[in-house]
Amino acid sequence: MPELPEVETLARDLCRLACGAEFKAVTVYWPRSVAMPSAEELVQGLPGQRVLTVGRRGKFLHFSLSGPSHLLIHLRMSGHVQVGPATAPLDAHARVVFDLTDGRRLVFSDPRKFGRLYWLTRPDLVLGALGPEPLADDLTLDAFRNLLARRKGALKPLLLNQALLAGMGNIYTDEALFRAGLHPLRKANTLTADEVERLYTAIRDVLQQAIGNRGTTLADARYRDAEGQPGHNRENLRVYRHTGEPCPRCGTPIERTVVGGRGTHFCPHCQK
Repeated sequence: MPELPEVETLARDLCRLACGAEFKAVTVYWPRSVAMPSAEELVQGLPGQRVLTVGRRGKFLHFSLSGPSHLLIHLRMSGHVQVGPATAPLDAHARVVFDLTDGRRLVFSDPRKFGRLYWLTRPDLVLGALGPEPLADDLTLDAFRNLLARRKGALKPLLLNQALLAGMGNIYTDEALFRAGLHPLRKANTLTADEVERLYTAIRDVLQQAIGNRGTTLADARYRDAEGQPGHNRENLRVYRHTGEPCPRCGTPIERTVVGGRGTHFCPHCQK
């Protein structure tokens, strides 16, 4: 968390709010948040550069700057980026603060300190290892079928593998597998052609639905958009964090197990 829909929502917000803005100053409160280059180099070199576009690649926010250079932000477990007036109280978990010349500031907050920032001229050095985008036009059903071909691993870890498919996370993998009627431990090389198509459609449907609802804010209320508002997709989750509740299809209690070190939710009847 955040996953593809949350990062996509933030990217769209930030493009609307920050495109054209110029960096005035950078303050780093937690130097380890800056993975590349050093925090000192970021502080000295970024001021004066303008934001040209903001997009998303996998779970990375991607700022294209006037340098030309690129600022990548990976939010990891608890990272968040918000834009507001420079006079607003600073988040207690602010790790890097970007002051803008127009009197606003962009704040990267991260309670658990796992998020990372990269400022570089070649974004492929970080993004090059990522797999295809689940919602990309060129990820056709045939292309998705080829991704899974000869894969012997269980579906849940495979779908979480960012080198296979960029942007999938725990929430939407569980939801997609439920929608497709596939057990998270099912081996990819045992899927029929119909099951592959069901999974392909389910992945795209759950992601598009979540983007339309501006992401999922869970009970911990950690995820917020770039203006501090929660997402509205939580009510559409059918199995994730519904352990013990009746399956919305058959009424069987939803179960939770651990797959590849990740908490995994599924219906034992619908996903045999």
